Amino acid sequence: MKKILAGYLKFKEDILPQHRRTFEDLAVGQTPEVLFITCSDSRILPNLFTQTKPGDLFIIRNAGNIVPPFGDLTGAAATIEYAVLALNVRHIIVCGHSDCGVMKGVMHPEKLGQMPRVAAWIQSADSARMIAQETHPHQQGHELLHTLTRENVLAQLHNLETHPSVAARLRNGKVQLHGWVYDIPSGEIDVVNPETGRWERLSDIARAQGIQPAEEEMTIPSY
Repeated sequence: MKKILAGYLKFKEDILPQHRRTFEDLAVGQTPEVLFITCSDSRILPNLFTQTKPGDLFIIRNAGNIVPPFGDLTGAAATIEYAVLALNVRHIIVCGHSDCGVMKGVMHPEKLGQMPRVAAWIQSADSARMIAQETHPHQQGHELLHTLTRENVLAQLHNLETHPSVAARLRNGKVQLHGWVYDIPSGEIDVVNPETGRWERLSDIARAQGIQPAEEEMTIPSY
């Protein structure tokens, strides 16, 4: 806890004064454009690798960046509904990542004997596991984990479409879905092209659109 407390003092005495206007504005409301659904893994910091400020991302974090299909009364379902209908987010990103422990559990559910709630939770990734195994029957280990991680993102995007609020906004073009996979050691992000189904490098897409790196450095990390 000493590290946490020291960090808070750094925030309170150094970072907060530098961003005083930002927090004063946030005190009266939020208008995030993006709902960001990602894993609880401590190595994944969405605000850090997107260099976004507080108030930019409305974030759902859970084990395996899973979106249970509509009908399950979960915190994720309530948060999705609120983000879409109350906050009017324009984009929803499902972001998986490399070396995901939950995806390893999906690959080897027999190892979750002492974690029955985890085993039940990851059933929403069963379709991803079956697709990965059926389409890549010779893959094992790291290679299969890589494929499964991508398939899980696609499965959760499909589950998102079962939520009425999302389905309605998709139909009228008021929301867009995005599938990402973040590679921890390289910092690269691959995104699925919704038209071709192919995975492409996000940095290449940004450069092709003439987007330049942000000038301001955001030092406030994700929570």
